[in-house]
Amino acid sequence: MSGQPAHPTLDPATARSHQRRAVLASTVGTTIEWYDFFLYGSAAALVFPKLFFPGESDFAGVLASFGTLFVGFAARPVGAAIFGHYGDRVGRKATLVTTLVLMGAATFLIGCLPPYSSAGVLAPILLTLLRVAQGIGVGGEWGGSVLMAMEWGSKKRRGLMASYPQLGVPIGLLLATAMLKWMSSIMSPESFDAWGWRIPFLVSAILVGVGLYVRLRVMESPEFSAVKKTEKVAKRPFVEVLKEHPLEIITSAFVRMAEQAPFYLFITFVLTYGTKVAKLPRGDLLNYTLVAASLGFITVPLFGFLSDKLGRRLTYGVGIVAVALYAFPYYGLLNTGTGGAALLAIVLSLVFHDIMYGPQAALIAESFGTNLRYSGAGIGYQLASVIAGGPAPLIAAAIFEKTGSSTGISLYIIGCCVLSMIALLLMPRTTQRREEEAERAAAPVAS
Repeated sequence: MSGQPAHPTLDPATARSHQRRAVLASTVGTTIEWYDFFLYGSAAALVFPKLFFPGESDFAGVLASFGTLFVGFAARPVGAAIFGHYGDRVGRKATLVTTLVLMGAATFLIGCLPPYSSAGVLAPILLTLLRVAQGIGVGGEWGGSVLMAMEWGSKKRRGLMASYPQLGVPIGLLLATAMLKWMSSIMSPESFDAWGWRIPFLVSAILVGVGLYVRLRVMESPEFSAVKKTEKVAKRPFVEVLKEHPLEIITSAFVRMAEQAPFYLFITFVLTYGTKVAKLPRGDLLNYTLVAASLGFITVPLFGFLSDKLGRRLTYGVGIVAVALYAFPYYGLLNTGTGGAALLAIVLSLVFHDIMYGPQAALIAESFGTNLRYSGAGIGYQLASVIAGGPAPLIAAAIFEKTGSSTGISLYIIGCCVLSMIALLLMPRTTQRREEEAERAAAPVAS
C-alpha cells in the first residue's frame, strides 16, 4: 500500500492509518459477500438439484438449480443501479453497510429453507427470491468496496489498491469451499445432503457481524468527500452515467466476458463435470479448488501491481490471450481422470483468470469520474453477470448434454475471449489519463 494517500484534512500518518482501515474494511466485506455467493454456487451444483428440484431427470435438476444461480446474476445489475445511485449521492460507506446486511440476511435465510419434500413448490420459489436478494446485495457491493479502497490511495497505485477488495473472491471461495469440505468430511453424504449443508449458510450471520464492526469504523473516501464539498454530487447518477458514458458501460461489461464466464466454469461447473464425466471424487475437487484459491492471495494483488507498472490494458490483454490458449488444455487435463492433472488444470485456470482480475477493478473504475463512478463502474461490471457469469454454467451444461464432449465448451470460452479483446480495444481512454493530461496542460511551462 505504498504511495501517499491524499486527504485534505488529515496528516500523512493518520491518512495512511485510514487507508489501511479502508482496505481492510473493503476486503473483509467482499470476502463475506463472496463467501455467501460461492456457497450458493457450490450448493447449486452439489445439493440443491435433489432438495429443491426432485422428480426431474439428473440433467433437468442441474439445469433448474443453475437457473436459480443465473437469477442471482441477473439481479446484480439491478443492485448496481440501486446502490450506485445512493453511493454517488450519499456516500460509499453507508451504502456498503446496507449491501452487507442484505447479502448476509439472504444467505442466513437460505440456510433455514424447508426442502421441496416439506414445502412443495413454495421451497424453490423462496430459494429463488432469496437468491435475487443475494444478487442485489453483491451488485451493490462491488463498486463501493473497490472505490473505498482505490479512492484512499494515490493515483499511481490505483491498480494495487483496487485489487485488494478483489481478494474477497479467492478468500470467499476458500472459506466457502473449506466449509463445505469440512462438513462433508465429518458426516455421511446422506446427513450432509439432508441438513449439513445448512450450517455454512447459517455461519454467515457471524461473519456479517464482524464485517459490520469493521465497516462502521471507516471514514468516507477522500475523493467522494471532495466531490460533496465542492457540491458536484450528481443529482441523478444512474440517468447521467447512461447518457454520458454509454460506451464505457458497454465495453466494461464485455471486457469481462473472458474473465467471468470461464471463471464460473472453473469453480462451479467443474464440480458437475469433474464428478460425472472425469469420475473424480467430490472431496478431491474441493481440495484442488482450495489450493487454487489460496494462490489468489498472491496472484490477484501481483497482477494489480503489475498493471500500475505495465499498464492496465497490456496486463489485461495478456490474461485474455492466456485463457483463450488454455481453453482446450484445461478440459484435456480434466479428461485424464487423474488427480494430479485435475489439480494442475484447476490451479492454472485461476492463475490465468487472475491476470485479468487483478487489474480489472481499476481498469473499469478509472473510466468514470468520481461523481458517477459508483454507478458507472458498478453497472458496467455487473452487466457482465447477465451476459457472462450467469449463463455460463447453463450454456456449458447444455453444450455437453447435446454433444457429449468438452470441445464445444472450449470453443465457447474462446468466443468469450474474442469478445473481451474487441471490447478492450474499444474502451475509451480512462478518466485517470484525462485527469493527468489536464494537470500537465495546466502546469506552468519551465523556462
